[in-house]
Amino acid sequence: MKNLYTNLLLVSLLLLNGCAAVVVGGAATGANVAHDRRTTGTFIEDEAIELKALKAFLDDKEFSKQTHLNVTSFNTVVLVSGEAPTEELRQQAIEIVRNIDKVSHVHDEITIAGPSSLMSRSGDTVITTKVKTKLIAEKNLDGTHVKVVTENGVVYLMGLLNREDADRATEIARQTGGVQKVVKLFQYSQ
Repeated sequence: MKNLYTNLLLVSLLLLNGCAAVVVGGAATGANVAHDRRTTGTFIEDEAIELKALKAFLDDKEFSKQTHLNVTSFNTVVLVSGEAPTEELRQQAIEIVRNIDKVSHVHDEITIAGPSSLMSRSGDTVITTKVKTKLIAEKNLDGTHVKVVTENGVVYLMGLLNREDADRATEIARQTGGVQKVVKLFQYSQ
């Protein structure tokens, strides 16, 4: 029974962290596309951008060993976050992402530092989970339209929202324990 609860908690964390497709396969992706404000084509393109970046990073063994990077694409606008130990590696990462087909803009949020620890990343996952849970629980906001990424306590918010919903989501994130700073990367709708 304890293993069942542990597995349910792990699946919940992964789902809230955006890894639903990895956990439960195509059904989750289908549900996400049906509820997403992006077109199906854009949703698929965002997934492809993230996979292409990951593959490019992993193909260079020395590069991937020295860095810890995350690539998040929403509506072909890409957030690159994490750590690279040198300016040259940071620039290399950004250049790789900029050269991926269909990328319209890149937000460079890479810190010049050695890769963060697993403990730090686990703390970031907890913060992301707390923010997503609060967003989903908010009655006057559809929290599923907000993508949340946390890196070293900094929460990045992405999505296609009107300004009122974006401000509400930002305030919810700011009031969440452990959040050091909130960076809004929203695209605004009517």
